[in-house]
Amino acid sequence: MLTTFLDGLLCCLTGKSANVVVPIETSEPADGYEFVEVKPGRVLRVRHVIPEREVEEEPSGPGGSVHCKRKITVYRNGQLLIENLGDAVRQELLHAPNGEAEPNCTVEVELADPPSNPTPNPDTKVDKTGSVVGTGGSGAGGAATAPPRKRRRKPKRTVVIDSERKITSCKGTHADVALFFVHGVGGSLDIWGSQLDFFFRLGYEVIVPDLVGHGASSAPQIAAAYTFYALAEDMRAIFKRYARKRNILIGHSYGVSFCTFLAHEYPDQVHKVVMINGGGPTALEPSLCSIFNLPTCVLHCLSPCLSWSFLKAGFAHQGAKEKQLLKDNNAFNVSSFVLRAMMSGQYWPEGDEVYHAEITVPILLVHGMYDKFVPVEEDQRMAEILLLAFLKIINEGSHMVMMECPESVNTLLHEFFLWEPDSAPKSKPRPETANAPTASNGGDSCEGEEFESIAEEIKDQCDSLIAGNNEGKSDAPIAEEIQSDSSVSEEIQSDSSVSRGDLG
Repeated sequence: MLTTFLDGLLCCLTGKSANVVVPIETSEPADGYEFVEVKPGRVLRVRHVIPEREVEEEPSGPGGSVHCKRKITVYRNGQLLIENLGDAVRQELLHAPNGEAEPNCTVEVELADPPSNPTPNPDTKVDKTGSVVGTGGSGAGGAATAPPRKRRRKPKRTVVIDSERKITSCKGTHADVALFFVHGVGGSLDIWGSQLDFFFRLGYEVIVPDLVGHGASSAPQIAAAYTFYALAEDMRAIFKRYARKRNILIGHSYGVSFCTFLAHEYPDQVHKVVMINGGGPTALEPSLCSIFNLPTCVLHCLSPCLSWSFLKAGFAHQGAKEKQLLKDNNAFNVSSFVLRAMMSGQYWPEGDEVYHAEITVPILLVHGMYDKFVPVEEDQRMAEILLLAFLKIINEGSHMVMMECPESVNTLLHEFFLWEPDSAPKSKPRPETANAPTASNGGDSCEGEEFESIAEEIKDQCDSLIAGNNEGKSDAPIAEEIQSDSSVSEEIQSDSSVSRGDLG
């Protein structure tokens, strides 16, 4: 603690950060590690692993095609209306692969707080959309309350998406499949160690970069180097360098925003996306009242407290095992300058709900139940906005769920990689309705024979029951009931003759 305080004091006096992250000396690939210069003087460490495997051809055929069509309307009062018009339904594709769910649905959400509604009278009611509607009752003067005139809302913006996507199973033996893992603030590529080993054994090609200022990547001493747009361009360069035909993006926390950016920019190359504790579909904007707005030297003095706070909020349990995980995986081990610049540079106004609603890529949302950074309501909101989204909650995990529950996360990811929708939705067979009998199709003979057969069957049952009954008081009511049934049969016979006469 005293050493940290002295380093912070030295940082305030000299104006330089005490723990600057710089790349390691060698730039030669070793153990799958490569150093890519995305811009002059901007070097990222990337772990690129290609296992030795038996190459299998890409699956072909008409299977797995999904018609993605939706209409997004933004009104001037901040209301967002999403109409799914195609065959793709969010949760139903995974849980009802036979297409038994309703193909079309409408999602209506609020982008901003709507204007205050007028106070309704006792004789009025408010419908689900917030409009005041008259009940038709009588007022004080005995006259019916007239319903108010509804003004037609004019949309501020309308976006129509109409595309056909082919979603296929992505196996490790497919040479055209690549997995990209992107970490968040304070992390490094080492936090994906369990996932990298798991999918490497399954034969997948894996690309895991270090963000600038993290891990062994270079750390420029300028705040503009850590804005969202600068980091997004870094991820674009990495993606274009290593991308295959079918690419799967896996992001955690802040890294989810970069996966969203790539999925929106390259919808034909991004095949699937996994978002782990990424938050809601809202535009990024740095907080003005945050501890990360303090001077770098003050943050450096507070680094032990920040590390403890991250351990408490990022893990469901705070024990020796979790502390060792942070140390081994090089998590939350960045300089105070980089941490402050990363938090202040999270400005992305384009990434709002409309931006996310335009994405047609299948997306798996993974959320840790005990996450204190991202509430579960935000991921639920994300699942509502996205077109193809499947939300899975891990009860034993928190914000660093891929480190806490690696087996559960790996299983979920692998099942999602192998998932593909059915080729065509199968509709339930409707029961055939018999045509009305007519003279042209022989309806007179069919109806007469049906009534006659029923009457004869009832008469035979009545005769057998009467013959087999024993004498006794208890049998008297039964005999009377059977005799009544016999009379009913005679009536049915008479009705059948009448119907034959009418139809004849």
